[in-house]
Amino acid sequence: MTNKKATFFCRICGLNQHEYPWGEDNNSPTFGICACCGAEFGYHDYTLEGIKEHRKRWLSNNGKWSETKAMPPNWSLIEQMKNIPKEYM
Repeated sequence: MTNKKATFFCRICGLNQHEYPWGEDNNSPTFGICACCGAEFGYHDYTLEGIKEHRKRWLSNNGKWSETKAMPPNWSLIEQMKNIPKEYM
């Protein structure tokens, strides 16, 4: 990765996880769950194909949050998705 900070973002939806979903080495998944898209790190985002498939399902549901209580006020799907590292698009 060119930007170490990018490793904090969900590879599927771009939500800032405030911790490394794939570990500090960006190679050791935590198997935590993204509050936004519901991805399990190391499962849904293990391959680029899996990332694209989970993102497609999530977006077909209008980007609905998995944990609605965690959704910040004034949340913007478009702005959040700008955080997705380019190699996972």
